[in-house]
Amino acid sequence: MAVKKDYFDIDYLRPDIKKRAMRGAGAMVFSQALGFMIHITSTIILARLLAPEDFGLVAMVTTFSLLLQNFGMNGFTEAIIQKEDINHEMISTLFWINAGISLALTLFFMAMAPLLGSFFREPRLQLITVVVALSIISTGLSTLHSALLKRNMQFYLLSAIGIANQLICVSTTIALAWFGYRYWALVVNTVCTQLVHGIGVWIFCTWRPGLPARRTGVGKIISFALNTYGNFTMNYCSRNLDNLLVGRFCGSESLGYYKKAYDLFALPVNQLTAPLTSVALAALSRFCNEPEKYRRYYLESVSTLAFIGMGLSLLLTLMAKDLILLVLGPQWGKAGEIFAFFSPGIGIMMLYGTHGWLHLSLGRPDRWFRWGIFEFIIIALFFLIGITLGPSGVAVAWTTSFYILIGPCLWYAGRPVALKVSDVFAAIWKYFMAAAVTGIACWFILYAYDLTSPVFLACNIFMRIFVSLILCIPLYFIMVIAFYRSLKPILQFIRLFYEMVPVNFIKKEADTKLKR
Repeated sequence: MAVKKDYFDIDYLRPDIKKRAMRGAGAMVFSQALGFMIHITSTIILARLLAPEDFGLVAMVTTFSLLLQNFGMNGFTEAIIQKEDINHEMISTLFWINAGISLALTLFFMAMAPLLGSFFREPRLQLITVVVALSIISTGLSTLHSALLKRNMQFYLLSAIGIANQLICVSTTIALAWFGYRYWALVVNTVCTQLVHGIGVWIFCTWRPGLPARRTGVGKIISFALNTYGNFTMNYCSRNLDNLLVGRFCGSESLGYYKKAYDLFALPVNQLTAPLTSVALAALSRFCNEPEKYRRYYLESVSTLAFIGMGLSLLLTLMAKDLILLVLGPQWGKAGEIFAFFSPGIGIMMLYGTHGWLHLSLGRPDRWFRWGIFEFIIIALFFLIGITLGPSGVAVAWTTSFYILIGPCLWYAGRPVALKVSDVFAAIWKYFMAAAVTGIACWFILYAYDLTSPVFLACNIFMRIFVSLILCIPLYFIMVIAFYRSLKPILQFIRLFYEMVPVNFIKKEADTKLKR
């Protein structure tokens, strides 16, 4: 079997690694922006076709299934991207190991169906669990192909697959919901998403697995993968213990409200930071032996992320209830109240996620795993306190925990390359202060000042959101300029944005080829 050499030999990437990283970031960011619009559109439609209980029922099952579904995807993917030397026999062996484990996990989760129905006191969960389990094996069969595409920084191709996947699955889900299939529409979406993605990467990644072999050196990759998955497990438990507590003590309807609020809270991370992880990992891994370049690249990335993240926190906090009302409808008012407690933590959550870039790119998933255990203990304690106040209390626990853990997590992750927390804070604190000052000023003008607040509150929802945007965004930019005493942060962001625009990449590539 002929195997494409470039899937394993990536020396051709080195001469312009930074340019390729920027292109990859552009591909991921703009595809995620399009994906965001698709997601919001589907959310608006499904929130009006389905009841909160439908979302709550599916969330009870996916709270557990996603942990098993991500076994290889969070582990083997990072190991393949980070490792310098791989070959066909090694990846083929890993494929069959991952496929076998995924099949075992699928059967195990199917067997758990009666237990989930009993735990949540909801018999409908049994059949839902059996069907959702199919997403586990679908993911396992496509993990290695997706990892090879990421290793070769083929992010435009992955972005195209992702968008096509979303369009197909969202259309199917909406159609099923329209014809009255209720929560089954969401179940089909869960399985369809992994199946369509798998078909896409198998079509466009020409590598095909051979027979497994001995003495291929997979031991180190498996060790790397297990440590990475160990951290993912701890992280996943932290990020799903809230669903378990709310579902168990407050019921499926309350969980439906909470889950929708959390999904909007996590959306900026899922749409921006998480996709950029593969790009950052591919780039930072090539700088491991050049600590100064490594630190500079990371700090530049974090600074840009802080500029975006703190601005999003500001806007979403100010418009929390109006956004929920607009996107989900008046029947989701309780979700708006919960989201108002989540939104101040959006920016800091985006920055917190970058500590994984450091651990993985340096080849130290063991340290990441140890941090995950500590993180889980701290967040679990916050949740146990927060659940006494209901879903809103859990939301407050989330936001508070990120602000407390951000300093220690970056200190621990940056030690191997002498990255100082003071350097990271120097790159982000002015954006935080600019957002805080802007938020207080806008809240006072729109909600507390006697001359303006009655007029603002009397407006319809579209006008309130429009006014909030045209007031907040310019004022945030002004505050950033004031704190930096320079236009440099704004100009730097504009240049970066221009460089990341896919049209510019295509034009530059065409010009380069013409010159040749």
